[in-house]
Amino acid sequence: MSLPENTTVLIVGAGPAGLTAALALAHQRYHDFVIVDAVVQGQNASRAITIHSATVEALASIDAADGLLSQAIKGKSIRITSRSSQIFEAKFDPLKKHSAHPYPLYIPQNVTELVLGQKLQTLGVQVQRPHRVVGMKQNEKDSRITDVSFEDGQVIRVRYIIGADGARSNIRTIAGIGFSDPEGPNLDNNLLTQMVSADVTFEPEPVGPLTLEGHLNGTVFSGNFFLLTPFGNRFNAELTRDGKPTTKSIFRVGCAIPVKNGEPPRAPPKEYIQDLIDTYGPACITSNPSLNPTPVKVDQLVWSTRFRTHSAIADRTFTRLGAAILLVGDAAHIHSPAGGQGMNLAIRDAIFLAEAVTKHIQASAENPDVDDAILQEFADARHARALEIIGYSKTLLKFASFTYDSYAWWMPCSAASIRDLVLRILGRFDFVQSKVAWGLSGLGRR
Repeated sequence: MSLPENTTVLIVGAGPAGLTAALALAHQRYHDFVIVDAVVQGQNASRAITIHSATVEALASIDAADGLLSQAIKGKSIRITSRSSQIFEAKFDPLKKHSAHPYPLYIPQNVTELVLGQKLQTLGVQVQRPHRVVGMKQNEKDSRITDVSFEDGQVIRVRYIIGADGARSNIRTIAGIGFSDPEGPNLDNNLLTQMVSADVTFEPEPVGPLTLEGHLNGTVFSGNFFLLTPFGNRFNAELTRDGKPTTKSIFRVGCAIPVKNGEPPRAPPKEYIQDLIDTYGPACITSNPSLNPTPVKVDQLVWSTRFRTHSAIADRTFTRLGAAILLVGDAAHIHSPAGGQGMNLAIRDAIFLAEAVTKHIQASAENPDVDDAILQEFADARHARALEIIGYSKTLLKFASFTYDSYAWWMPCSAASIRDLVLRILGRFDFVQSKVAWGLSGLGRR
């Protein structure tokens, strides 16, 4: 598909961040933009599943939340459990005092992208595919324009470039922007540097409180954690469209893989996922009769992947190479999935960015020599917010990595046993539950 020779704003990447940036620009009644993506079709993988309260509010502010609200599961609580019993539960009801959307939405990322993409189409905007950016250089005739070249030889002249093209961002690389952990490289002996996620069905279908929709369950094990989120059969059509259809309930499972276990396969097979469940998962979904009176086994592996839990942030979120170049989403920052903050920060970044870009376009129309203070202010604020989220997710990850190994022979207790005891006691108090729900919601760090 051919691209126009000129546009004011070029959005590179049509994941949640790029789609939201386009929706936010359209909401600002600005339509001189093009959104491109490198792949022929949208992202079919499930990946992120949580849209927190602050992000639902942000999407509602640009009239982009209704489709998600109609399809997603509204979260009721987050639970921390051992393999056989509950340790702590934080309910989201207390958020009613702070938000019109006092809940997270549980919805697979590919469904989120589908809904946002459909909303964009209703506004007359189509994602242009497949177009991979391979070069950027300052225009010879206008120092505020960049000539962006694509793999197929096309060139488009632009004034603003929004890099929403993921952790391996071509825009960030070509612009010469560094990308590293703000605290330095992770230590190789970190037990939780790699994870596996999968969408599965079981035979027979498991039963028990942890299998009910609306709850995200985290099972802590010695130096490890396991995540379980029931989807019911709400997303079966979208999750199985590239594979075998099913009418059974689909469950998202996720597990940290200790370094001593080696590197997991790129797309872990069914047997690998079963072994993780039997080793680390809650009793109700294991095939071990000594743990589960009604053993269950993985029936269908719908999707699986591996990923690392490292953190990184771009040296700067705004620069110029002729055009203004601004990074959002994973192109600007990545961090562990602890707390489910990554996609949420990306979506909120994109909405704030669209407002900053439209303000700068308006200011430039009035004064062609306007400085970049508006864009720099946005970049500085979102960079600081990303650093805060990276610190928050690292704290949660460290909290989950405590082991049950005794401190010493004369002190028969461990960091994990103390953590569990404290959580069991504090979990009885409403104000503690409220604080946990507030921290996860993003309402205090939009």
